[in-house]
Amino acid sequence: MTHPYGIPYPPSPEQVPPSPEEMPWTPEQASSAYASAEAPMAADAPKAAEAPKKPGRDRYLDLLRSIALVRVVVYHLFGWAWLTILFPSMGVMFALAGSLMARSLGRPALSVIRGRVRRLLPPMWAFSAAVLVLLFAGGWNPGTDPDHGGTWGWASLFNYVVPIGAPPFPWHLGDKAGLLEDTWPAQAAGPLWYLRAYLWFVIASPLLLWAFRRVPWVTLLAPLALTAVVGTGLVKIPGETGNAVTDFAVFGSCWVLGFAHHEGHLQKIPRYMAVSCSSLIMAFGLWWASGHLGPDGWDLNDIPLAQATWSFGFVVILLVYSPSWQQLPGRLATWDKLVTLSNNRAVTIYLWHNMLIMATVPIIDLAYDLPFMNDRMYAALDTTYSLWMFALVWPLIGAAILAVGWLEDLAAKRRPRLWPNGATKTAAKPRTRAR
Repeated sequence: MTHPYGIPYPPSPEQVPPSPEEMPWTPEQASSAYASAEAPMAADAPKAAEAPKKPGRDRYLDLLRSIALVRVVVYHLFGWAWLTILFPSMGVMFALAGSLMARSLGRPALSVIRGRVRRLLPPMWAFSAAVLVLLFAGGWNPGTDPDHGGTWGWASLFNYVVPIGAPPFPWHLGDKAGLLEDTWPAQAAGPLWYLRAYLWFVIASPLLLWAFRRVPWVTLLAPLALTAVVGTGLVKIPGETGNAVTDFAVFGSCWVLGFAHHEGHLQKIPRYMAVSCSSLIMAFGLWWASGHLGPDGWDLNDIPLAQATWSFGFVVILLVYSPSWQQLPGRLATWDKLVTLSNNRAVTIYLWHNMLIMATVPIIDLAYDLPFMNDRMYAALDTTYSLWMFALVWPLIGAAILAVGWLEDLAAKRRPRLWPNGATKTAAKPRTRAR
């Protein structure tokens, strides 16, 4: 199946500010978190040094994550192969997660890993419960599944609880002429590969960061070399183990690029040199893809080495030009609330979007039974079917955010919020008593 998809002694938690993912915030709070202390002083008072800026959200990185999520939804809806070249979303998302992970590892590693896993699992449990209910309702028995079967088939259901491996599911279930096409289980469970890769990156991060601080270039480029071995068929690792190793290799350099961004290494490289070298690596990726096209042509998800090199170069350029915005500038500020919402509900959006795309089909099909429909309108609906799916999937994603998104807050030990887009309620002005 292709994927659609020595450290110094750490200070105590009291000495280190919480990571951005652990901070409830609004755009106003994020902006004020960056403000410097410039209180007016008395004329005879000595001038104090400017207070250091407090940590806050990097709105540029938040914007990139939002774009990546939208691109993933659009790709899974329309299946356009060129989108994997236009914006390699998974490489970007792994790089951003790596940067946040490096920032959090200023605290004891075990507590950071525990916190990341805790924030991941409850949203996943809700999704897994929905998928398993549908699978069992459809008559699937993991004990008799030809691809799994027996005791191992039931035992592998554990991956729906903790994504250490690939969860089992039938490739076909139901009838092609049914409410959903018979390949819906693979499409529904498909996004879980990302959670598996993310979990293993989180567990490996303390060691990766230790290695990066000692031999940065080796640590950065080693995953690309590994991809050249396991992602080209030179060495074949069968089954889901091979898929997991390939995923780790393909996006490992992007994750480590997140370390380089946080540690400030990318800013030390002359921009022209970073862009030039990245362009050459990306050109190699396209050249390799041209000779190894998959069943969907230029879809880089089918070409591991091309995906790894193109994503690596693309992410380098994005991070080298990182402006580190305290707030979205200019016209981008119009999208501030949606960027905030998507970042606060990134796990929910990613997990549920494929199932919600499929849910648009039976809803749109109801239009064929409307009494005023005629042959001309049937033809128009057939022609614009994908556009109606695109228009309908966003309100369904909004409904999923309202229904289960608050689990992300509980997982992060925050007060549950239904629609965390950063908007603050304006306090009502007290009424003055007439005299």
